[in-house]
Amino acid sequence: MPASLTAPLAARWPSPVLGYETKHETVRGSGADLQMRSLLDRQQYFDPLGAAERAGISSAAWPLFGLLWPSGRMLAHVMQSFDLEGKHILELGCGLGLASLVVQRRGGDITASDNHPLAGEFMRQNALLNLLPLMKYRSADWARTDLVDTALGHFDLIIGSDVLYDRGQPQALSQFIERHASPGAQVLIVDPDRGNRASFTRKMGVLGYSHSQTRLTALPGDGGAYKGRLLSYQRDGVR
Repeated sequence: MPASLTAPLAARWPSPVLGYETKHETVRGSGADLQMRSLLDRQQYFDPLGAAERAGISSAAWPLFGLLWPSGRMLAHVMQSFDLEGKHILELGCGLGLASLVVQRRGGDITASDNHPLAGEFMRQNALLNLLPLMKYRSADWARTDLVDTALGHFDLIIGSDVLYDRGQPQALSQFIERHASPGAQVLIVDPDRGNRASFTRKMGVLGYSHSQTRLTALPGDGGAYKGRLLSYQRDGVR
């Protein structure tokens, strides 16, 4: 299974989406690597049709979905060995979907989701690049309660990385989870010590989730420094 060691830039590839420069990265592990196509840098903003404005994403934030982030690498590492048997799994804010690809390659039942208009296409490209079946993908914006996707369904395991990035996220994210969590659901969030962690934990407690956390100090594979926590929330199945 792939660990989360990202190799140096290997090559610049033609963009999978017109108007963007991309690069090819190798996420190395013990026995099998994942090839990832990502945006070349944080300067990649091309939106002639106004998709960013419609999605409420600023030009500065627009490219962030398309980069490999340390918290995403940590979540992918967690999913290498996590028990997936019989679980219907949802990744929140998947970006390039590294963790979802790990689950997909292990044969897990995974649905990736993000609110970025380009995330689904990059996910498709990376699945094909790794000779994996195309996984289930849904556009999902947990901050938009007026756009509730009743077809998204319910999940036994909900995962995410660095999703508590502003003050409104604990309320919006906890309510989204409540709409889509099965009885007895577990939630795993890798958080790089954002200041909104405590607020999210309190809101999850109100919804009936117990909580535990594990300190994370080193990136898998290369052992580079990482400062964050794996947050685990578990509901007892009574709603």
